[in-house]
Amino acid sequence: MTRTDSLQRAAPTPFDILVIGGGATGLGSAVDAASRGYRTLLVEQADFAKATSSRSTKLVHGGVRYLQQGNISLVLEALKERGRMLRNAPHLVRRQSFVIPAYAAWEVPFYGIGLKLYDALSGSSSFGRSRMLSKAAVRSMLPTVVSTKLAGGVEYFDGQFDDARFSLALAQTLDALGGTALNYTRMVRLLKHNDKIIGAVLRDEETGNEFEVQATVIINATGIFTDEVRRLDEPTTKPIVTFSQGSHLVLPKSFLPGTHALMVPKTKDGRVLFAIPWHNHVVIGTTDDGVPTAALEPRPMEIELAFLREHIEIYFGRAPKDDEVLSMWSGLRPLVRKQGTDSTAKLSREHTVLVSTSGLVSITGGKWTTYRRMAEDAVDIAIQHSGLTPAPCRTQDLHLHGWSEEAASHHDAEHELHVYGSDQPAIDALAASSPALAAPLHPRLPYRLAEVVWAIRHEMARTVDDVLARRTRALFLDARAALEAAPTVAATLATELGHTEAWQQTQLTTFTTLANGYIYKP
Repeated sequence: MTRTDSLQRAAPTPFDILVIGGGATGLGSAVDAASRGYRTLLVEQADFAKATSSRSTKLVHGGVRYLQQGNISLVLEALKERGRMLRNAPHLVRRQSFVIPAYAAWEVPFYGIGLKLYDALSGSSSFGRSRMLSKAAVRSMLPTVVSTKLAGGVEYFDGQFDDARFSLALAQTLDALGGTALNYTRMVRLLKHNDKIIGAVLRDEETGNEFEVQATVIINATGIFTDEVRRLDEPTTKPIVTFSQGSHLVLPKSFLPGTHALMVPKTKDGRVLFAIPWHNHVVIGTTDDGVPTAALEPRPMEIELAFLREHIEIYFGRAPKDDEVLSMWSGLRPLVRKQGTDSTAKLSREHTVLVSTSGLVSITGGKWTTYRRMAEDAVDIAIQHSGLTPAPCRTQDLHLHGWSEEAASHHDAEHELHVYGSDQPAIDALAASSPALAAPLHPRLPYRLAEVVWAIRHEMARTVDDVLARRTRALFLDARAALEAAPTVAATLATELGHTEAWQQTQLTTFTTLANGYIYKP
C-alpha cells in the first residue's frame, strides 16, 4: 500500500462511494463498501486516525458505565461488536482482566451482581466470567493499589487494543479489497448537478494540486468535523455535534505491575476511571469535559490534569513525580446534541445517520467498539438513497489485514510486533538484512529502525508524526524519547522518500512543537 499508487487510482476513476474521513468510522465504512463490491475511495485531510481514533482509552468494551445508565441496547450491541473485533483482528485486540477494588463491604456484592448481568449480556461473546475477590486476592492482583480500608473487589473481563494500528489495518484491508485510501487529501468542495451531489474536488495536501472525482454517493464520516463538511453542503445547516474531551496520562509500568487493569466505577464526581497496562506502560484515564471547538491536536486542560493526578494519589497512595508522567494526550469525542442535557458525560454514545436534500450521508456519534455496525448502517443508508444496486454487508466475519491463525490462538498476548500479525515475519526479515535496521530506535522505546522503514514503504507514513505517533506509538508512550528519536526518523523518511535536508529540518521543527504538547510541564 503506497500513496503514489493510491493517487494514481483515485484521479481518473468514477466511484460508487466516496468516504470523507480516515478515522474508525470512515475506514470502517470504506471497508464495508468495498467488501460489498462497490468502487470505493476514502480521503483523509491529515493522516489516518490522526484525530479521535488514535486517542482513545484503548478499550474494546461493552461499557460498564452504560450499563449503570440503563442503556442496555447500546451495551448489547457493543458486546456483540467486541467479540467480532477480537475474531477479525486478534493481532490487535486482546482480552484484559479488570479489577474493581471495593473500599466498603457492600460494594463487593453490589458490583459483583451488576457484572454478572454484564456477563449474561455477553452471551456467547463472553471474554471471561466475573468473580468476587477477597481483600488478599485484590492485593495480589493490584499490589500497588491503596489497601487501607480495602474490603475486597470484583474481577471482570473486557477488551483492549491498539487503536491507531487497528485503523491502519482497516486502511490496508480496504486496499486489499480493491478500494483506495488516501491520506493528506482534503475535500475542498462538493460537486453538484441539479442540486444533487455528484462528486467532489480534492486537494493533495503535499503538492497543493486539486482534482475532481465523480461519485454516486458521498459519506461524511469526519467525526468531530462532521458539521464543517455539512456546511459545505448546506451553509445554514444547524450543528448536530458537540465535543467531549478525554485526557490521559502515561506512567511507568511500576505504577501497576502485573497484567491486571484497575477500574474505578465511580469517582467522587461520578466519573469512571481506568488504569490499564498498555505496551509495557500504564495508561490512566479518562476525563469527560465539554469543549467548544474541534481540533486535530487537543491539549489536556489544567482541570483534567489535576483530576487525574488527584485520583492517582487516591488509589495508588502517591501522585506521580513530574518525570514519571511519560506522556499525556487528549481526544475529542463527537457526541450527538440533545436538548436539555447539561453534561457531555450524559450524552449518548449511540450514533446518528443523516441524509441531506442533496444526498450527502453524514454519520456521527458512536464509539470505537461499534465502528463496524456504524459503518454498516452508513453504507446501507447510502445505498438506499443513491440508487446503487443493493448488496449485503459482509464485514461481520471479515478478517482484517494481519490476521493469522497464530494470533487467533493467543488472545491474551501483548508484544510490540504482535500488532503486525502476518506481516511480522517480513519485518523480522527486513531487520535481519542489516545491523542498522535491527538496532533499537531509542533505548527507552520498544522499536527498531526496521519498523520505521516498513511504515514508510508499506504503511503510507509520510511524516515524523505519522511514524512516531501512529505507526509506532512512541509519542504516546514516552514523549521525550520520541523527541530524541525524531532526527533518526526524519533522516530515514528523507532517504526513503527523496526529500531534502531542508525538508528534514522543517519536519523536526514541526514535530518538536507537536511533541512538547505531550510532555507534562507543571
